[in-house]
Amino acid sequence: MKVFILAALVAVVASQGYPKPQYTTPAYPAPAYPTPAYKAPAYPAPAYKAPAYPAPAYPSPSYKTPEYAPMPYSFAWNVKDDPSYNDYAHQETADDKGYVTGSYRTLLPDGRTQIVNYKADDYTGYVADVKYEGEAKEYKPAYKPAGYPSPAYPSPAYPSPAYPSPAYPSPAYPSPAYPAPKYPSPAYPAPKYPTKY
Repeated sequence: MKVFILAALVAVVASQGYPKPQYTTPAYPAPAYPTPAYKAPAYPAPAYKAPAYPAPAYPSPSYKTPEYAPMPYSFAWNVKDDPSYNDYAHQETADDKGYVTGSYRTLLPDGRTQIVNYKADDYTGYVADVKYEGEAKEYKPAYKPAGYPSPAYPSPAYPSPAYPSPAYPSPAYPSPAYPAPKYPSPAYPAPKYPTKY
């Protein structure tokens, strides 16, 4: 019964909680520092004049790049190498008025030859006429790797080395002789067991 009453009192006290302490911040007076007694120095204003530079004189932007008359030219080249399937040709001609005509030819991998005839001038620009000669075929390279057999290297027959086996004598160490300990053996009394009832 006493334990029950004591537990009830502890529960009542715990439910009320503990009062929180009230802290107050102390009011300290502001420190009184003496005002420094100094004066800012009075510097005189600098006496200098900005130099008067003359305005730059740029050339007028009416400069024109000189235009040169077109120079006539003519060239032609070709490459024909059957083992590497390279067959190209190109030729071009231009007159002194800027009119250019030319053509180039290329052997395609499918066996056809592409021929492009073109002309170009300042009025119509570049105009090309593309034609193909021959029929397209499945591309099969003529090169076939030769079926060489894999090389058969003979395995070298090295004689096994005849090293004499070393004859090491087995060491003869004497067996250690430890002295017997000289401790007296304890004499324990014989156990006494209780008799049965």
